[in-house]
Amino acid sequence: MEKINGMSRREKFRIRYYNGDTSVIHLEKKSKFDHLVNKQSAPLTAEQAQRIADGDTEWMLASEHALIRELYSKMTTEGIAPKTIVDYTREPFIFPAGNVRVTLDYDIRSGMRCTDFLRADCITVPVSDSIILEVKWDGFLPDIIRDAVSLSDRREGAFSKYAACRIYG
Repeated sequence: MEKINGMSRREKFRIRYYNGDTSVIHLEKKSKFDHLVNKQSAPLTAEQAQRIADGDTEWMLASEHALIRELYSKMTTEGIAPKTIVDYTREPFIFPAGNVRVTLDYDIRSGMRCTDFLRADCITVPVSDSIILEVKWDGFLPDIIRDAVSLSDRREGAFSKYAACRIYG
């Protein structure tokens, strides 16, 4: 609701892994203040991620990672809890000059109210047929990239995969 209501300050926690590889899992916190974004990350094992999804939080208090302890605090005092799965296919492209990262995200799917994202048989449903082209860079955006991603017949705007996946609850 913070995103939909246009709140300028907001944060979200998420557990991420890519391409079905659960050997590398991270807890992330994404904070936004107006147009400034800050991301923090801490590693998780598959077992720890599953425990969070199951609501088993006691172990988090003793974690060496401040981010895991912060999530524990917010889960126990503010009642935040896993809400949904956001699943999609990402094709990343890197252009070293300017540290440009271009991604194509598509096949965006929601676990609806399911949060057991480590189960291979967890059912997800499509929420959008959009293909999201995202461009991020440090310092400068080279003209060759600016020209390549300027698509006159496409619209520019914000799209939240999370908000799209929360339409089911």
